[in-house]
Amino acid sequence: MPRPPRCRRICGVPQVDTFCPNGGKDTEPILLTLDEYEVIRLVDLKRQTHEQCAAQMDISRSTVQEIYESARRKIAACLVHGKPLHITGGNYRICGGQEAAHCGRCCRMQRANMEKSGKTCKGDSIMKIAVTYENGQIFQHFGHTEQFKLYEAADGKVIHAEVVDTNGSGHGALAGFLMQHGVDTLICGGIGGGAQAALAEAGI
Repeated sequence: MPRPPRCRRICGVPQVDTFCPNGGKDTEPILLTLDEYEVIRLVDLKRQTHEQCAAQMDISRSTVQEIYESARRKIAACLVHGKPLHITGGNYRICGGQEAAHCGRCCRMQRANMEKSGKTCKGDSIMKIAVTYENGQIFQHFGHTEQFKLYEAADGKVIHAEVVDTNGSGHGALAGFLMQHGVDTLICGGIGGGAQAALAEAGI
């Protein structure tokens, strides 16, 4: 049985979660997950090494590298294409300030944010669902889909939806693609055994 995905430990939620260029309010936003935001905060702002960041977030250095690269691509796309950026979702838990010596004062200063968010792990209130998608319609085969439609649902309602391109990713890489987008659940038609195993390993 595959291990369940580990929630990445973050110090708190950002005080501002949406950034929009002038004249870009009607453009579909790019979503930056809270664990991606935390890696950017620790590595680029706090100047931590990937090893230090991994220790603070309670994940591996290779996972930090993957999250960091994904976050930088999203931020670059916002700057280059003038798209809004919305920080939401992800696979995370908020540190209470008591469990990690690596956090120092940081988490204790963020307790108000933890109370504001009202949760310790994303799965408690928000679910992210991916549906195989192509040309505006549901696509039947997982391994050949060119797009996914991603839905964020909370309290029984869809709170956000977007279509993302797979950029030619083969079926072997799609599980990682969905994991990077913080997906919890996949809805599709046909799917092979290898893809099912990869998705299970990714906790999807």
